[in-house]
Parts: sequence; C-alpha cells; structure tokens
Amino acid sequence: MTDTGRLAGRVAVVTGAASGIGFATACRMAAEGAHVAMVGRREPGIRDAAEGAAGYGTVRPYVADVTNAAAIDRALAAITDELGTPDLLVNNAGVTVVGSITEISEEDWDRQFAVNLKSVFLVSRALWPGFSRLGRASVVNIASVGSVWAIPNDAGYCATKAGVLMLTKCMAVDGAAEGIRVNCVIPGYVETGMIRGYFDAQPDPAAARRQAVGLHPLGRLGTPEDVASACAYLCSDDASWVTGSAFTVDGGVTAGLHGDSPPEPHQSAMGGTR
Repeated sequence: MTDTGRLAGRVAVVTGAASGIGFATACRMAAEGAHVAMVGRREPGIRDAAEGAAGYGTVRPYVADVTNAAAIDRALAAITDELGTPDLLVNNAGVTVVGSITEISEEDWDRQFAVNLKSVFLVSRALWPGFSRLGRASVVNIASVGSVWAIPNDAGYCATKAGVLMLTKCMAVDGAAEGIRVNCVIPGYVETGMIRGYFDAQPDPAAARRQAVGLHPLGRLGTPEDVASACAYLCSDDASWVTGSAFTVDGGVTAGLHGDSPPEPHQSAMGGTR
C-alpha cells in the first residue's frame, strides 16, 4: 500500500472494475496512491475483485448498474461518505454483441448503447457537480479502435465507441473552464476474458489468435496493464495540459496496413477489449 505517488490524495471511480481493463486500472491507480471505488454490476464479482486488488492500496467495492441513474446516485453517496468526493473517473464498463445491422437484435443494440455510451453520460453527469466544487478533475473514457475503424459485424459496438469518442471531446470542451479534463483511451486487441472467449469460439482458436496478433506491428496483443498505464497517466498531473484527446494504445494496429488481413465476416473480435 502507498500514500505517495502521482495520484496520492485523489479519489477515483472505476466502472466495470471486476475484471480485465477495469480491474487492472483500479490496481494501478491504487498503487499510484488514489483511493479507488471499484464499481461493478454484480456483488460477488466486484467484492472478489476488491479483495484481489487490496494489496495495491486503498480500494472499496460498490455495486451499481451504471445504466441506471438512481443506482449510480446511491453508489456515489456511499463512495463520497467512505472515501470523499471523487475527482478521478474511468468509464470502462462495456459489452459487445457481434453482428451486422441485419443480424443484431433491437434488444442487443439498445443494451450496447446503454452500457457503452449512456453509462458514460450518466456516471459523468452524477460526478460532475463534485468535480465543479473541487475545481479540478480528470475523466478517462475507454473507447476502442472500433471508434475510428469500421469493424465487420460489429456495427453496434463501433457505433457506441464512436459516440464515446465524440462525447469525450464535447465533455472536454464543456469542462475546461472548471478544470475538468476529459480524454479517452483507444485500445486495440487486449488480452482479456472477452477476447479469449472469442478465440475459443472460433473453429481454429490458435489460428484466430495468430491472425489477431498479426494485425499489430508490435507483434503481440495488449494487456490490461498497458491500458491501465495510459489511464494513470491521463489522470495524473503529468497530463495537466491534455484534454479532449484520443489516446491510442493499440500496438500500432491503427497506424496502417500491417500483417494479416482483417477478420472475415462473422469473425470480428475488435470489440473484445474488456
């Protein structure tokens, strides 16, 4: 545990913190000295995650459906009471349902927009008055290469992440006068449970993994810790003149054509960055 570091004295909220990028980010921010509220939808999962992160610093689990404004308000009240007024936020909660617009159901379309985009609006809106009172804050939204690339059979996911990118820029412009910085991180393929599930579901999991790795000039998939490092930087005073940015952490995949061809239809996994 540490009370020193780039984020010492800060109070951070991380959504989707039970696993993957969210869990790694919570651990990194706690190690950097922040008091971290780990928010997740399911109580057993988020409590287990908080126990796993406890060795990094001060972390607390909070259960909330981030698509529900009342649930967010209840969680925020508990967070403020226990940890203080948050001045850091990482909007990480996300889901993906693979399918083109002719394949995906209306229910799954709406669910992706609720979790991936509406939650960024709701959680940020709930914390914004506290940010304003403090006169400084940093928000990091987790987007995806799907926010700048059209990925085959990921129409809903890509549309939501494009929305996250533009919402980030709008929030940055609106919050600047109050000392509120807002940025987003654009990950490529990241080694998480979601992406491993995608590989396992393919006829040849090893070939699917090789193809994904081949898209990245650096020759490997990302790790949750790669993204967590970017989040910690953007939340810190090291990034005090950075706002409205799309911070790409993708092993070079969006730099240009490289390696294997993009996945065939029905084989997209770019959304699996959680």
